[in-house]
Amino acid sequence: MHYRSLGRSGLKVSPLCLGTWNFGDPTPAAEAEAILRRAVDAGINIVDTADVYADGECERIVGRALGGGIRERVVLVTKVHYPTSDDPNDAGNSRRHILRAAEASLRRLGTDWIDVYIVHRPDLELPQDETLRALDDLVHQGKVRYIGCSTFPAWLVMEAIALSERQGLERFVVEEPPYNLLDRRIENELIPLALRHGLGLLTWAPLAAGQLAGRYADPARPPADSKAARVAYVAERVSERGIEAARRLALIAAGLDLSASQLALLWTKDRPGVTAPIIGPRTMAHLEEALPVMDMTLDAGTEAALDSIVPPGSAVADFHNTSGWMRMRLA
Repeated sequence: MHYRSLGRSGLKVSPLCLGTWNFGDPTPAAEAEAILRRAVDAGINIVDTADVYADGECERIVGRALGGGIRERVVLVTKVHYPTSDDPNDAGNSRRHILRAAEASLRRLGTDWIDVYIVHRPDLELPQDETLRALDDLVHQGKVRYIGCSTFPAWLVMEAIALSERQGLERFVVEEPPYNLLDRRIENELIPLALRHGLGLLTWAPLAAGQLAGRYADPARPPADSKAARVAYVAERVSERGIEAARRLALIAAGLDLSASQLALLWTKDRPGVTAPIIGPRTMAHLEEALPVMDMTLDAGTEAALDSIVPPGSAVADFHNTSGWMRMRLA
């Protein structure tokens, strides 16, 4: 397997990242731990979680699964931003919240260090130097190795890079944006920025909330076991145009003897600037379907055919709908 550099850092990571949003909700703990161990055995060495997944239980599951010497083999990513209590200061990107949240994540994960600590969403009302200074302190304390951000606008990422360089602070090495065939808007600004300034990209929702896996026939009637059926903002990401695009992708995938989800994942993995898409298997079968993609490559003809479905830089579904800074109205 070819491991990739995570931005300008010295970290080498697998071409797929294991996301754990489903761990503990709905995937039972025992199955979730087995999924993580199987992923590591198959060569995936980067695991992404967050303090708010399953109200903190996800981090506990990940921590248990990393026992028995597995922790040393894994690049562990977790995130901070969203509220974890009713305390108004227990949210956002302030120094107070970041330092407290990091300690809580370390306890739940049962580890002495976090490899990459991600600011889960931007806080547009707070000067970024406060956030960056807190993250810099965590790095100097040895509790965090590298830092990054998630679903930031390109201009705010660039501001953070400039502030870090001007003030001698730790610099973001990675951004986690939404990216899939149905929402390609990061190609317009963020991907060029990442390529120019050595920023790694761990991209979430490569299967477009299951749309590109053929999970939906009608946006108004999501499958009962889907996230869209239980989470309103996920349901907003499912669109008629997205479902139609997914049908066209499935026809191309069949001609290549691939599943629709494999082709969607392969396309994302091989896009310029992408370090690794984040997969979020709910079951062991989902993981097994994704694993072969790590050793596949996408040919130019297939890439052009997919471009004809959703042109570069455009979108037919809105995966920035929770970002707070970019929303689109689908025609």
